Amino acid sequence: MIRGIACLIFVGMIIVAVPGLATDLEKEKAATSAARKWLTLVDECKYADSWSEAAEYFKKAVKKEQWEQSLLAARMPLGKLVSRKLKSRTCRTSLPGAPDGQYVVIRFRASFENKKSAIETVTPMLDKDGNWRVSGYYIK
Repeated sequence: MIRGIACLIFVGMIIVAVPGLATDLEKEKAATSAARKWLTLVDECKYADSWSEAAEYFKKAVKKEQWEQSLLAARMPLGKLVSRKLKSRTCRTSLPGAPDGQYVVIRFRASFENKKSAIETVTPMLDKDGNWRVSGYYIK
């Protein structure tokens, strides 16, 4: 009897949790797609375009010229992209130094001509218009 009740409670918890997981998975997929499209601009050295396609929050925080100079300094020495594979992605509603919102922190394993192993962290956010746009980029 107790085992049956415990089983019902467990099944009930799974039923309640699964819709939330599906929602996070959908967010992660949409944000990852947006991140990959944005990274293509960066890979093609279209730094001004990557700024234009970024989240409003990002554009208010970083001037276009600053962004272009930062990417020139960070990416050009690495050379061309050789490979990029998804490492992890996590939904967040708050990040240090950023307003509360819908974010997905995505990490890619990347390899470049002049740097065989790097981790790229791309953080898309759900912008006011309902589209996922990159609000942060970091390479290590």
